[in-house]
Amino acid sequence: GVQTCALPILVTVEKALELVRKSIIPTNQKESKSVLKALNQTLFEDVFSPINMPPFRQSAMDGYAVHLHDNLVYKVIDEVKAGDGHNPDLKPGEATRIFTGAAVPDSANAVVIQEKVLVNGNEIRVENQIKLNDNIRPLGEQVKLGDMALKKGTKLTPAAIGFLSSLGITDVSVYKKPSIALIVTGNELMEAGKPLSYGKVYESNSGLLRSALLDLGFSNVSVHRVEDSYDKTLGLLDKAVEENDLIIISGGISVGDYDFVGKALGELKVEEVFYKVKQKPGKPLFFGKKEDKIIFALPGNPASALTCFYIYVNCALQIMNGNTMHLSTKNKAKLTSSYNKKGERAEFLKAYYENGQVTILEGQSSAMLQTYALANSLVYLPLESVEINKNDDVTVITLPILKG
Repeated sequence: GVQTCALPILVTVEKALELVRKSIIPTNQKESKSVLKALNQTLFEDVFSPINMPPFRQSAMDGYAVHLHDNLVYKVIDEVKAGDGHNPDLKPGEATRIFTGAAVPDSANAVVIQEKVLVNGNEIRVENQIKLNDNIRPLGEQVKLGDMALKKGTKLTPAAIGFLSSLGITDVSVYKKPSIALIVTGNELMEAGKPLSYGKVYESNSGLLRSALLDLGFSNVSVHRVEDSYDKTLGLLDKAVEENDLIIISGGISVGDYDFVGKALGELKVEEVFYKVKQKPGKPLFFGKKEDKIIFALPGNPASALTCFYIYVNCALQIMNGNTMHLSTKNKAKLTSSYNKKGERAEFLKAYYENGQVTILEGQSSAMLQTYALANSLVYLPLESVEINKNDDVTVITLPILKG
């Protein structure tokens, strides 16, 4: 169960990430998806090409397909457009008008581009000798029949979907996305749209985290709110762990008298992998497992919750979804102003990254989302860094947000 002791040993960011990566295995569940509806999903198995691509020798240019001979003059006897099915028989010295994407006649051995040709009636004169197979895309140049087109674990980007469609593939086998329960705790929370009573705040974390999940392509999400009561917390967590692959809890994991999440997780025999990370924001982060179910309890402060989501939960999601290559995209960038790091923790700072430079934004408090709304990245300052000066190289983690 969850062990609570007087002084929990805080793990470092690096150790916490390593524990997440070691604890999670890709789901062994797959589903068949229409290629056109599989954006951002991950291939469950290798895909082999059912055809040669291109499926015929294809003209790369508008011009003339020729049967080469020693003379610079050719007689034009025919025309082949893209999509035409006929295959004229050219003798040496003969040519056919041809257009980009059209099938090059079997009897032709080069295509000369129209800019290099003088036309005189049904004759053309080429500027200089043409090389064999010029401007012809060979049969199967992109991929040959039976070759591996895309390998297992490939994320289906728009380009990948276009490529598979060009091979005539309509359905693919992808990792089944996890079902996710989002649990928000706290008596102080009210739903937006109602008048705010004294002592209450509007609940934003469910909208925040659900949007972050949708943005990453995870839509199988149920949202639950629970007041600060041990029995209700226990009951809801029990059901959520039973019915979902991933449980994300927001709030209730600190050490206040009414923070019941830790106690309930212990009761449910959830194995604590780590609790509390040497980081700012987001020190009270919990990560645990129950069999193959994954549980994250994020801090209640919205900005802390979102940072923990992007750094840890996104890593877990990508691995569960078969994207084992996942590491947050890290760059080095030059800092536009100096920064004084206080305290003994690593820091994730909301920042704006552009053209190799990064600006740490004002308003880094863990309760503030306004700054986050302007950020496109986080600057990561490890434990040991203290004084950071203008133009220093720092690590930047770009946020996986849709570029609108």
